[in-house]
Amino acid sequence: MSKSLDYENLNENVKKCQYAVRGELYLRASELQKEGKKIIFTNVGNPHALGQKPLTFPRQVVALCQAPFLLDDPNVGLLFPADAIAKAKHYISLTSGGLGAYSDSRGLPGVRKEVAEFIERRDGYPSDPELIFLTDGASKGVMQILQSIIRGAHDGILVPVPQYPLYSATISLLGGSLVPYFLEETANWGLDIGSLRQSVAQARSQGITVRAMVIINPGNPTGQCLSEANLKEILNFCYQNNVVLLGDEVYQQNIYQDERPFISARKVLMDMGPPISKAVELVSFHTVSKGYWGECGQRGGYFEMTNISPKTVEEIYKISSISLSPNVPAQIFMGLMVNPPKPGDISYDQFHRESKGILESLRKRAHIMTDGFNSCRNVVCNFTEGAMYSFPQIRLPPKAIEAAKSVGKVPDVFYCLKLLEATGISTVPGSGFGQKEGVFHLRTTILPAEEDMPAIMDSFKKFNDEFMEQYEDYRGYSRM
Repeated sequence: MSKSLDYENLNENVKKCQYAVRGELYLRASELQKEGKKIIFTNVGNPHALGQKPLTFPRQVVALCQAPFLLDDPNVGLLFPADAIAKAKHYISLTSGGLGAYSDSRGLPGVRKEVAEFIERRDGYPSDPELIFLTDGASKGVMQILQSIIRGAHDGILVPVPQYPLYSATISLLGGSLVPYFLEETANWGLDIGSLRQSVAQARSQGITVRAMVIINPGNPTGQCLSEANLKEILNFCYQNNVVLLGDEVYQQNIYQDERPFISARKVLMDMGPPISKAVELVSFHTVSKGYWGECGQRGGYFEMTNISPKTVEEIYKISSISLSPNVPAQIFMGLMVNPPKPGDISYDQFHRESKGILESLRKRAHIMTDGFNSCRNVVCNFTEGAMYSFPQIRLPPKAIEAAKSVGKVPDVFYCLKLLEATGISTVPGSGFGQKEGVFHLRTTILPAEEDMPAIMDSFKKFNDEFMEQYEDYRGYSRM
């Protein structure tokens, strides 16, 4: 007798859903780890898992919030600095009964106010706390907004390719249509508006209504930072095509060059003035998981809505209410991220030293990894301007492509599996993010410890040299 949860009876959208970051490579890496092999998990942007130390001050504050009886201990001042104690009392006062009590479905009003003040400081324009929803990581917010936009298979979402598979997976799950627009690798993963228009025209010819556009800035997996001019082009495009812009800005603290600093889509939109600044619908996302915080396991995020109709905001609030409350400890982390210690505070020097040290080290690691990949045979890699990833192109010889097909593997999956077996380095094949036909990549984080990075790159180079030696045909083949 057929059962409801037999595979053949599952929702077809669930079966179509693919998420490469935790896909075949990750599962094989987990198997090898159980067998005793040392695995370097560079498949996901998970800083603390690769040795990044948590920032001291936010952990002190949340520890006190989680164990408020410590605040009554006469010796609390011997273990915790006075500003951490004061902050803990402040955040406890914002709750309706401590961290164990539900908050408003949009998040604690006091924390949303702090997020609004952070956005105003960053962009130079006021932000309304009523239009800010705190979420369990940015991913939950993205899923919630896409759920509100997608009505069926004829609704299309423009997504950059290569893209973070959260978008392709969620669009599949919700029964919508992904409309790809390709970033140009030879132009440092730049966005070409002409290509964007072609994508929309092609989608419309297939009966698809393009309703939203995703930008990831800085880019994941590509690591590029969008310029102000590029953002203006995007916003003009959204205005002309009546498309809501979804700004995934979770890596805004992760910038490793000085030529193109992060600038938010919201700031550029406001700078452009009416009528565009009053018309373009924008939803912006941020998180405590990235930057120099790296608090992935805490699951804290927010989204801010700009130019979204009040009735729509009410409907999104209703959907948020189904889950009752976002994770309250993570809301405290978000408050601390947007309102950190200031100069003159007792904990400022340590906080500044720790955060600066993490960013400086990440900048060095971005250079080590890019230079390492570019020193390898048949590998080319753009510099990681921002975010946490390197996305080198692997120019696979025809014999390697044939060998992959003979065992039923996508060529870059074949390469990444060989890399994993030989070195223990767990990456994600570029096919999991989307790429142009006949071009192959892999994504790795730049998160392994700085002192470990040279050995990791030496290990990769040794593997790659041997792989190319095995599969290159010297009777005329060359892609370099």
